[in-house]
Amino acid sequence: MREVKVTPIKNGTVIDHITPGMALNVLKIIGIHDTGVQSTVSVLMHVPSRKVKWKDIVKVEDRELDKDQLDKIALIAPDTTINIIRNYNVVEKHRVEAPSEVVGLVKCENPSCISNKPREPVRSRFTVTSRNPLRLKCHYCERELGDIARNLL
Repeated sequence: MREVKVTPIKNGTVIDHITPGMALNVLKIIGIHDTGVQSTVSVLMHVPSRKVKWKDIVKVEDRELDKDQLDKIALIAPDTTINIIRNYNVVEKHRVEAPSEVVGLVKCENPSCISNKPREPVRSRFTVTSRNPLRLKCHYCERELGDIARNLL
């Protein structure tokens, strides 16, 4: 097998063990497409892995993720590992973990749900009913969310 070579980053975040095919959703979550990014971003998709058969990887130089971004990543790729890099060394490493309650991160698929009414001062709110596979149930209308990635806010 041929080894994949990617330039190391001096400071930033390596988002590793992303579920295959979810790297572009991770880029959307961390806002790479929204901002004038001035740092290197590396995206590797469908990379062979020792732990699992395949994975995606995203490396973002000069950037660390906030809690909402980590929670959203956990919702679409629950086995993801976050590595914080400083001066070319991993200084922190942890797995993402989906919260037991998800508030304001995804929208309900039910158009009649109160959380989708613009005049109602209600944030979306979901309960995690299963972790493997991940399932979310709306607190207000009790509908189970079908496609989490498509409904991220």
